[in-house]
Amino acid sequence: MGIPVVPPCPTNSGVLTATLSWEQRKLGEVGFTTSGVGFPDAEQGGEKGVPFFKVSDMNTPGNERVLIHSNNYVTDEQLSRMGWRPVSQVPAIFFAKVGAAVMLNRKRLVNEPFLLDNNTMAFSMDVDSIDPGFGQSLFERLDFTSLIQTGALPSYNGSDVEGMRVWMPNEVPEQQAIGSFFQRLDSLITLHQRK
Repeated sequence: MGIPVVPPCPTNSGVLTATLSWEQRKLGEVGFTTSGVGFPDAEQGGEKGVPFFKVSDMNTPGNERVLIHSNNYVTDEQLSRMGWRPVSQVPAIFFAKVGAAVMLNRKRLVNEPFLLDNNTMAFSMDVDSIDPGFGQSLFERLDFTSLIQTGALPSYNGSDVEGMRVWMPNEVPEQQAIGSFFQRLDSLITLHQRK
């Protein structure tokens, strides 16, 4: 089942016009998922190094759209000793994959290499196929709760995310225009909410 985004695109004049260059694609054609790893309590609490994001980091002030601050960082020594490999293909979209947090359907953009715990997942975008601004707007509008599998805890896996079908422009410049439009719109909404 395809999930339509918004078929019009902004033009330089700011007027929305219809376009014929949209196509349906699987998310796995424009990026890939990475699942998180276990994060023992003894390794947590670092203040320098590579950020190790958890679901709770989405609640940190300043992380409303883009994950910038982490409550935990890990050193090169920890990376080597634990065998952790940071997600290096960024930008990526970070989101919960198991537990009650999946019902909140929250996503955040990450622009720097990072680690993520085993309750989360990331979707690394292929920037030759999808503009990061458009990708963020697209993911914010996708309902991952439709992927939830029944069990002791609500969850879904990477192949479910990669198999989702979406409508998107096949030209990156058109995606950039749409992504910029939605980013301005989201900024205006955030500004009005703060007032």
